[in-house]
Formats: sequence, structure tokens, C-alpha cells
Amino acid sequence: MAKVIEGLYYSESHEFVRVEGDFGYIGISDYAQEQLGNVVYVDMPEVDDEVAAGEEFGAVESVKAASDLLSPVSGLVVEVNGNLEDAPELINEDAFANWIIKVKLTDKSELETLMNAADYEKICG
Repeated sequence: MAKVIEGLYYSESHEFVRVEGDFGYIGISDYAQEQLGNVVYVDMPEVDDEVAAGEEFGAVESVKAASDLLSPVSGLVVEVNGNLEDAPELINEDAFANWIIKVKLTDKSELETLMNAADYEKICG
């Protein structure tokens, strides 16, 4: 059973957001990494790129599939997880600890459209 963490926000496309103040850490859920299998590459945006809720911001490639990353929230990219450039498999080891991008949130009300852990668990069922 895939791990789901309380206190995070989840999208139907299996991205999560961990909110700390005005910032959101965005990555893929444990369920998503299980479905993908061994992650071999993570395509990330550049710092200072804008991301928009529901829009593509990169991709995760595994040995068996490639999956577009859809941003659950809008914001300005302030950091990318450089560890994933050299070691994309970190996502398989701990998807929640190895976020992909950190954004400065532009509209916190967008979080209300996302799922909590209990609702997300239902769609992963």
C-alpha cells in the first residue's frame, strides 16, 4: 500500500504540495512513483519560471513510462531539487522527502481545490 502523508495537499494527477509559509514544495506521491517504477530522469523547470495550477512544469521518466508533471498550484519557482539531476532514483526511495520544485505561492486559495490525505487515499484505493 502506498504511503499517504497527513497535512499535505494532493492533486488527481498524483502530485503533492507541502506548504511552509508562502512556499510550496511540489513532488509526486508515493503512489505515483510506485506506478512509474524505477525513475531514471526528472525534467524540471528553471528557477524564476512561473508555474500555473493544472499546467505542465516538467516530466518524470522511468524505465517503463514517462509522465508529465502538472503543477497543483500557481507560483514562481524559487528552487529546484538539484539532487534529482544526479540521482533521480531518490524519488523511488522516498517520494515525499524528495520534492521536485519549491515555489512561492501566488494564490493560496488554490489549495482549497486539492485533496487532503483521506480523499487522496480513496482515489488510490
